[in-house]
Amino acid sequence: MTSALLPGAEPYAADGGRTGVLLSHGFTGSPASMTPWAQHLAGRGHTVRVPRLPGHGTTWQDMNTTRWQDWYSEVDTALTELQRTCDRVVVAGLSMGGCLALRLAEQRPDDVAALVLVNPAVSVKRFDVKLVPALQLVIPSMPGIGNDIKKPGQDEVGYDRTPLKALASQLKMWRDVRSGLDRVTAPLLFFRSEDDHVVDETSQTIILDGVSSPVKKLVTLRDSFHVATLDHDAPLIFDRSAAFIDEHVGAGRG
Repeated sequence: MTSALLPGAEPYAADGGRTGVLLSHGFTGSPASMTPWAQHLAGRGHTVRVPRLPGHGTTWQDMNTTRWQDWYSEVDTALTELQRTCDRVVVAGLSMGGCLALRLAEQRPDDVAALVLVNPAVSVKRFDVKLVPALQLVIPSMPGIGNDIKKPGQDEVGYDRTPLKALASQLKMWRDVRSGLDRVTAPLLFFRSEDDHVVDETSQTIILDGVSSPVKKLVTLRDSFHVATLDHDAPLIFDRSAAFIDEHVGAGRG
């Protein structure tokens, strides 16, 4: 039986104009990390959705029963639902949410009008992560990666433990997404924190070198850690992403 939902981990939805925006939170996080951004875009007139990925927002034990296909199915369904009322849909993601966004752009290139990624993850150099396929058979979890936020008083409503069966599944998704990056053709806005204690610089190089997008814009975040959507640079992310959507996809109203 699934555990009770943590306060603040609720999905977010707002109906607006004919441009939709789908935002995906990261591994062991929750919609709380994306809701302020979503609210900003909704205020610009967009139709916005922030789904809660399966296994998230309850307990890490719940998450250990889910796999990457479950998380991807959630955003895939949300994209299809947005298409019913929107002429075009932008997909945005934080960390693993960025990996899910990339996979949507790989699998459904005609349905993703633009991509906005914040510290996306498709690889890490950490040695202990490379051991996860073996470790998952021995121990259920290791210390968490949540709330890597420079700004005081912020909470992404994530887990304090990393469920290893789920993490091992994420590693498989990373390989899948890396192998198909050349199929990504959507305009891409990429935000990268200078000081990120969760995702190292390897993902940036792999993604920007791998995608076929004719438009690739990199914005460096100088005053935020990993969960930059709740950090000091959040207003910059909100404003630049809204302008990018207006330029490459369309304004919210009408």
